[in-house]
Amino acid sequence: MITYTLLSLAVVLLAVTLLGKVRLHDWWIRACEFPRVQIAILAALIAILAFWLAEDGLRGWVLGSCALVLVLQLYRILPWTRLWPLQVRPAELGQEDRCVTLMIANVLTPNRNSEGLIRQVRERKPDVLLTLESDQWWGDQLDAAFGDWPTIIRVPLDNLYGMHLYSRLPMEAAEVKYLIQDDIPSIHGWLKLPCGDRVKLHAVHPRPPSPSESEESLWRDAELLLVGQQVREGGYPAIVAGDLNDVAWSRTTRLFCNVSGMLDPRRGRGMFNTFHAEHWYLRWPLDHAFTTEHFTLAHIERLTPFGSDHFPILVTLCFRPSRADEHDVPEADSEEREEARENIREGKAREQLS
Repeated sequence: MITYTLLSLAVVLLAVTLLGKVRLHDWWIRACEFPRVQIAILAALIAILAFWLAEDGLRGWVLGSCALVLVLQLYRILPWTRLWPLQVRPAELGQEDRCVTLMIANVLTPNRNSEGLIRQVRERKPDVLLTLESDQWWGDQLDAAFGDWPTIIRVPLDNLYGMHLYSRLPMEAAEVKYLIQDDIPSIHGWLKLPCGDRVKLHAVHPRPPSPSESEESLWRDAELLLVGQQVREGGYPAIVAGDLNDVAWSRTTRLFCNVSGMLDPRRGRGMFNTFHAEHWYLRWPLDHAFTTEHFTLAHIERLTPFGSDHFPILVTLCFRPSRADEHDVPEADSEEREEARENIREGKAREQLS
């Protein structure tokens, strides 16, 4: 009996692993890409149990299925461990006037522990604070604490997609856009660094694929790929930050990086899982700060929880265009570029019909 149970579990894990490779937007298929670490751990545990407890005739099938699951999952998650080469080079000392420190915090709209976040902002002193899911109440609390910052952009919404941006640095040509859906905002503008250079910040929080939000990942994918396409075509130094409602190793995020040519500072350093703050066994990296090759990384850290289901994350990036050639920039092939264009077209068309 235990042999068949272990075999069934191994087959289920293999099926979930293979489903993550299917090129469809259905939420339940895209959800298979999220728990890669958890699936790999379960596969290892089942293999260990099978080695000791399974009957000889079926042990090989259980072990083979688990081995395949482990290979496929580790292939995707190893780049976000210290076993992998760094994708963004470390910053050198003495470049403080070329750096920007960004704190990203999905506050969880019903959460009312604003002091827990405000205290960390005061302690860490970021140049830019980006909050997500912040409604009018959150905006009032943040204004009381940081209302004297030079640049403030407020988009208070009650639909879980409100955004607030507070910056100690000047932000030029700042604007709020609704790129794909008319109730999902994003913030875009040029940050002026102390050294005088300007870099483009794109702050995004697309709708996630889930039964309570969207039956498909199409709108999320289209928004991310549209921003990525703009960065690539613009050729400017850029940071794309926010809760992307997607994991770092997903097909969509990989496609976004290839289309945009952007880099992930976490590759080779760790996962820095920001969700779920309350469930240690269900965590993955949802909050991101991608950069073009013009930047090096001075610091990245997951901060302490403050009542939200997300941890805040702190990233310090240094604008060093002279070191751009030290980076291996991702490049989309013709098939990926066409896939991105098709996702964007379909996302825009579907929104117009909805």
